[in-house]
Amino acid sequence: MNPGPLITPTSQESLGVLIGLVRTELVRSIEAEIATKGLGLKFTQFLILKRLADLGTMTATELARSVELDGGAMTRQLDQLEGKGYLRRTPHEQDRRALRIELTEEGHAVWQQLTGCKERVLEAAQRSLSEEERERLLDYLSRLLQALRDKNNSDEQEQSGQGRPGAQRARKPTAR
Repeated sequence: MNPGPLITPTSQESLGVLIGLVRTELVRSIEAEIATKGLGLKFTQFLILKRLADLGTMTATELARSVELDGGAMTRQLDQLEGKGYLRRTPHEQDRRALRIELTEEGHAVWQQLTGCKERVLEAAQRSLSEEERERLLDYLSRLLQALRDKNNSDEQEQSGQGRPGAQRARKPTAR
């Protein structure tokens, strides 16, 4: 059993490090919950099953984006989950190059066993918070996420030449 990271947050810890530590502990706790079920799944596979259970059939590309994996990593995860009988790949109706990913009956049954894992972990993590503090925490984190997404979108627009003052082509003066 991994004893956990040697890093512990201090009052001087940066927000980014603290958020990273919280995420690490959430993943570790969810994987421990999954291990009690004897299913041999990792957190990423848990996320893939969750997305398919919540959103239904989707392409491998859509699924990879939704769990933030690159194509190669997604293929490896899908191979493992398909090997366990939890999902299947079927041809896409409109795009012969794409495959649709869907849960099998066994995948749905496994998901039913896993549905409480995340809730138990999040409840334990927030045990010391009042309902109002939980709502504020969710609000603060949602606003941080949106601010970062807005910044990234703005940065991408600037890099592509959109949204920059003076980025438009100068017009040639016309002779009169």
